[in-house]
Amino acid sequence: MPTQADVLGDVLSVSQAILFDFDGPICDVFRGLPALGIAEELADLLSTLAPALADAARSTDDPMVVHRISQQGGSTVLAAVEAALTSAEMRAVHVAGPPTEGAVQALHAARAAGRLVAVVSNNSAECVREYLTLHGLTRSIDAVIGRPLLRPDLMKPSPHLLLTAASTFAVAPYLTVLIGDSVTDIEAAHAAGAKSVGYANKPGKVTTLARSDANVVVLSMQAVAAALRTVA
Repeated sequence: MPTQADVLGDVLSVSQAILFDFDGPICDVFRGLPALGIAEELADLLSTLAPALADAARSTDDPMVVHRISQQGGSTVLAAVEAALTSAEMRAVHVAGPPTEGAVQALHAARAAGRLVAVVSNNSAECVREYLTLHGLTRSIDAVIGRPLLRPDLMKPSPHLLLTAASTFAVAPYLTVLIGDSVTDIEAAHAAGAKSVGYANKPGKVTTLARSDANVVVLSMQAVAAALRTVA
């Protein structure tokens, strides 16, 4: 019977492009500037600009959900919340701390294995690039595919970001694999026809990621790095 390491190796070996989610597999974006505080800031802004959306905005601690809700307020409201979210993300990456343990090794191993490497994130491309620059990782990444400007509906679990990455690399989606730590990552991979590696970085995620039918679930990014070192 194949082991988890065997399955992981098989998934990675048949993929030409390795796509990394940003928040989780590469870093903890909101480690130093908690997501709850940002969600509250955005909810305050949205409540001022579109009072009818105040209750919905205040019912979540996820900045991305507030951003999605803001789309209901029209283009001007959406643009204001988008700008505020991006600004907060830029502040957050400066206090996010070092990369996830094993992430740098995984990025380097993917490149050494001859794979194309992209970051595919619901966070803004600006904050992803800023973090990569701060930590000397820009040369390890071939492409950054961030949140589509003013289109929160195209964030994961939509397959849009993954399909954009595949198109950028001129690679069929089924030859890509997304490494992500959330159910929405796995759902996006399924919708795009890509493979998925679930990174269970918190208690309970092994079960939720497995139930979402990730091709394989790992407990550490070191496991991804080790598997990539063995692929041809």
